Amino acid sequence: MNVAARGSSYYPLGNLTSLSPAGPNLATTSKRGVDPSCLENPVTVVHGVGTTTERKLRALGVLTVRDLLMHLPFRHELPSRIAKVAELCFGEELTLRARIVSFSVRETNRRRVKVLEALISDDTGSVIATWYNQAYLEAAFRQQPEVLLRGVLMRKRGGSTFIVKRHEILDSGEESRHILGLVPVYPSAGDLSVRTIRTLLHRAAPQLRHMLDPLPAEMLAHKGYPGRAEAVWTSHFPSSIAEGEAARARLVFEELLLLQIAVLRQRAAAVAKQTARPLSTPSTLTHAFIHSLPYKPTSAQTRVVAEIEEDLAREIPMRRLLHGDVGSGKTMVAVYCLLRAVEQGAQGALMAPTEVLADQHYIGLCGQLQALGVRVRLLKGSQTVAERKAVRRSLESGEVDVVVGTHALIQENVRFRDLRVAVVDEQHRFGVRQRDAILAGEQGGYWPHSLHMSATPIPRTLSLTLYGDLDVSVLDELPMGRRPVITRLVFGGSEPEMWEFVRRQLQEGYQAYVVCPLIEESENLQAASALQTYTDLRAGELAGFELRLLHGQLSSVDKATAMAAYSCGEAQALVSTSVIEVGVDVPNATVMVIMGARRFGLSQLHQLRGRVGRGEPQSYCLLMAEGEEGAALERLALFARTTDGFELAEADLLARGAGQLFGERQSGVGDLEVASLLRDRESLEEARREAEVFVREFPVDERSPMLRPVAEASAVRFADKVEWIKRA
Repeated sequence: MNVAARGSSYYPLGNLTSLSPAGPNLATTSKRGVDPSCLENPVTVVHGVGTTTERKLRALGVLTVRDLLMHLPFRHELPSRIAKVAELCFGEELTLRARIVSFSVRETNRRRVKVLEALISDDTGSVIATWYNQAYLEAAFRQQPEVLLRGVLMRKRGGSTFIVKRHEILDSGEESRHILGLVPVYPSAGDLSVRTIRTLLHRAAPQLRHMLDPLPAEMLAHKGYPGRAEAVWTSHFPSSIAEGEAARARLVFEELLLLQIAVLRQRAAAVAKQTARPLSTPSTLTHAFIHSLPYKPTSAQTRVVAEIEEDLAREIPMRRLLHGDVGSGKTMVAVYCLLRAVEQGAQGALMAPTEVLADQHYIGLCGQLQALGVRVRLLKGSQTVAERKAVRRSLESGEVDVVVGTHALIQENVRFRDLRVAVVDEQHRFGVRQRDAILAGEQGGYWPHSLHMSATPIPRTLSLTLYGDLDVSVLDELPMGRRPVITRLVFGGSEPEMWEFVRRQLQEGYQAYVVCPLIEESENLQAASALQTYTDLRAGELAGFELRLLHGQLSSVDKATAMAAYSCGEAQALVSTSVIEVGVDVPNATVMVIMGARRFGLSQLHQLRGRVGRGEPQSYCLLMAEGEEGAALERLALFARTTDGFELAEADLLARGAGQLFGERQSGVGDLEVASLLRDRESLEEARREAEVFVREFPVDERSPMLRPVAEASAVRFADKVEWIKRA
């Protein structure tokens, strides 16, 4: 739907309190008598929820009536054929409608299982039906009720019996809830039966009349969506699979729309308070930098630079996230942005999460920019007090054009003379407060433009959600001449040949990484340690070659020394932990051996692999996969056959689950009630477009009568999540 083509008018909100029927017995209601607060009553108000059941529901996160109604099924069981007793045939799952004639309970000799057997009959004949471990039914069966039974006719010694998988007693006069039609199957926990959840949902159904619909009536009509209450009910009890999917699609869209509105409104509120100095058109310095490059920028780099130029020309501070796979040329874009500030007579800053990465950036920028007359300095925590003071004085006086640093850049005593552009590398390793701290210095009331970079591929669905406060650019093209890294799994029997290959690479003048998951050996984890591997390789497979050791527990001086020796070619091999995961750029390194590969995530493996293949020679990544099987082996095999970081990120997300988007837990159950960031990508894209139009068309002022219903619904559902983003 092209909303922009509608001009300045958005969907009129209309009557948001009317509800479409939520089921055959739930009539449309007007605003009169509707009390949304009823949905926040504790679930104990539902008949049948006592102390024990409340405790079981609490384990599922169901605390209120609303929680119960929004506890949606994850699938529907298809109905079986309804048959008469005379039509039964062995092995086919069928549904019978019959009456209990007589019954008995016996106990088997094996494991003391109680078996209930009943003679059931309809107008075509009789058959024995069997239940296992459900002797409690004998009390109900004394009344000889009519029942619906779903099961299979099986042969047994001396005859046959109908093994009951599911039953329903019909004498209560209620409609079938557990047998006929599409039967919902719910997430459950402990000994809380899915049957109980279905029963409670039917009892809570009248409360749907209190469920208000925040979406405009015209939007619902245009998209063909049902009302909210109807969609909730139909998601539980659809008449067809298609109807259920349509109801779920409506709820997914609503949830994602409210989420995106919350994120964008938070951004709009922040931007409304911020002003930046627009930068004039590119000048001599940036032109000289582009001409000095030993390669022609890719079309993706050219496109991203154009997007950045549009941002820099505005009085609104640029807040752009740059995604780029390893080796895609993000650093070139970052340097361009920094020089755009310098040629204005102002300053640029590049902040990195680790000293190893900051050192690498500093060395690289010095090599690129000093020839252009740009003054570059480094600021990090491991420097002496005198060194840090000298850098801070130079920043405040304007004697430094570009500074590279770690968290030391966001200390209270760091002042810039005129910071116009800030680049944050590996921005996902900083919280939002940390990212913004470098932007909030004393700049005469002006905010610098900011570019946030990430070499960790993040699925776009997560980007739009977690980083919705940033515009997104993607470098989706590798520079000309780059060869894909050849990746191979190495099993135990092939290890000698692997080390022989590594030795040949070193003898030809190339360098190697050996990556281990642990620093030291662990009694609890059977995995390679960097310390032991370093010792073993020096005495064994790589004896005679110059090795260095690098891990996070080394002092800053030792880390810098080891990295410098490797970068300049003095060391032929570097034994390391994942501390080299990002930023390390040694074009002469052509082979990486990853020990204990299964202990790294796919995205982390991809980052590690990105440390090789940065020059012209063919490069290799060798993964030790001894003893791997099943899902672990499939995961490593996927990594070996693709170099697409976004494909690997999606696979990682699928394996781990989306996790808490707005919290500390990064895998497993997520924050969203209905939507799935993997399954509902198209809906998220659509919701984002609608939310952008909505926020653009209406002010952030919640007093606007046109904005209030959707804004309030968005705030109630997601304000705490957006607040988490701000605090992170």
